[in-house]
Amino acid sequence: MTFSQLAALLQGHPWTLTLLFALAAVIAAGVAHRLVHAALRRVTRGRAVLRAIVEATQGAAAAAWPLAALQFVWLSAPDDLRYIARIQHLSGVLLIGALTWLVACAIRGVADGIVERNPLTVADNLHARRIRTQTEVLARTAMVIAVIAGTAIALLTFPGARQVGASLLASAGVLGIVGGLAARPVFSNLIAGLQIALAQPIRLDDVLIVNGEWGRVEEITGTYVVLRIWDERRLIIPLQWFIENPFQNWTRNTSQILGTIFVHVDYATPVEAVRAEAKRIAEASDEWDRRAFAVQVTDFTERTMQLRVLVSAGDAGKAFDLRCKLREGLIAFLAREYPACLPQMKVAQVNDPRLPVQETAQG
Repeated sequence: MTFSQLAALLQGHPWTLTLLFALAAVIAAGVAHRLVHAALRRVTRGRAVLRAIVEATQGAAAAAWPLAALQFVWLSAPDDLRYIARIQHLSGVLLIGALTWLVACAIRGVADGIVERNPLTVADNLHARRIRTQTEVLARTAMVIAVIAGTAIALLTFPGARQVGASLLASAGVLGIVGGLAARPVFSNLIAGLQIALAQPIRLDDVLIVNGEWGRVEEITGTYVVLRIWDERRLIIPLQWFIENPFQNWTRNTSQILGTIFVHVDYATPVEAVRAEAKRIAEASDEWDRRAFAVQVTDFTERTMQLRVLVSAGDAGKAFDLRCKLREGLIAFLAREYPACLPQMKVAQVNDPRLPVQETAQG
């Protein structure tokens, strides 16, 4: 077939003009996308949130522009074209998917922009952690809602799907109960995520004690929380657990914390000397923030008295290191200066030459 014969055949084909318009629409949409994207990048320069939205939606917009142009062409085409109704339906479903993707990316862009404006690298990052937690949880929830809404709208374009949906709604009863029970964990975690985002019992980078485990909140997803334990393990906890169970949050209002150590000594131990040595150790430590310090006798037993040393630090990690330094320093001080004041257990000698003398020391 020669070129002239092919051209004559295409001229007589009913789809020729429509396909030419479709090709022109795709090219025009691609050019428009590039121009609009470049203009938006220039306009949003210096605006973190808007710039993040533009960057996050670039891929989705590149798909949405041509699909929207094609849909306009298909809807303008003659109704008597063969397969035009199926092409219109398929193009509409693809456009709904692209727009859903665009909305989800825009939500992700808003979250990224807000996170960028509130970095966690500052010294006092309480406000940043609060904003970031709310942003992450609400963004994930909004993205899930957008995907569900887009999927529902796409399904409504299928007549069969509408009939199935209507029959399911009409037949409440057992199927409704089973569906509700099956979806309960999903909706419970979704509602728990909204509660955590608004009330904020926990935030990213908070220090928590959960079931006796000490760790930091590493990630908050739409269904669970990842707690990074001090020994690099990860504890995965459902969101609903934090709503229904008590737990310790050491950084709820501030990261500052008080730490204590207990030393058991003999009754003859000079408390003032121990207090002075503990103060010297604390002052020589960078971990002590000088907010609180005390050495007190807090308990007596039949053999020893208990000294409690209380110190303050900027965060839990520094408090742990400071407590270890105090333990090591005070034990070394007592062993060096007052070795007789370390806890000892003695058994008096019985006046019987046949029995050996029993004397033991408890360190």
